[in-house]
Amino acid sequence: QVQLVESGGGLVQAGGSLTLSCAASGRTVSTFAMGWFRQAPGKERELVAAINWSRTFTYYAESVKGRFTISRDNTKNTVYLQMNNLKPEDTAVYYCAAGDVISTSTRIPYWGQGTQVTVSS
Repeated sequence: QVQLVESGGGLVQAGGSLTLSCAASGRTVSTFAMGWFRQAPGKERELVAAINWSRTFTYYAESVKGRFTISRDNTKNTVYLQMNNLKPEDTAVYYCAAGDVISTSTRIPYWGQGTQVTVSS
């Protein structure tokens, strides 16, 4: 089993930055792909960014390209999401996920509890 714990969320003004962290425990996630999803009130869950186990491939939603950066440290079993130039529409609960494949069409076995990001205008 894998437990994922997110941290780093909070309230920030538009144009500001936050870095989310997701620490895994229970077993190593170094061979898993990992990603960040978000869900705003009344909206469907959205895949924001993903990274494969070897860090050779990353994916970003169009809405965050150029502003968000996903990275991982397999020695620390941790994945990060650096978020710059935040906009009010980035406000959501952000969830960390881990699995063989990170996409919107696969069943992902491991999820964190979520961390709230609120961007004020």
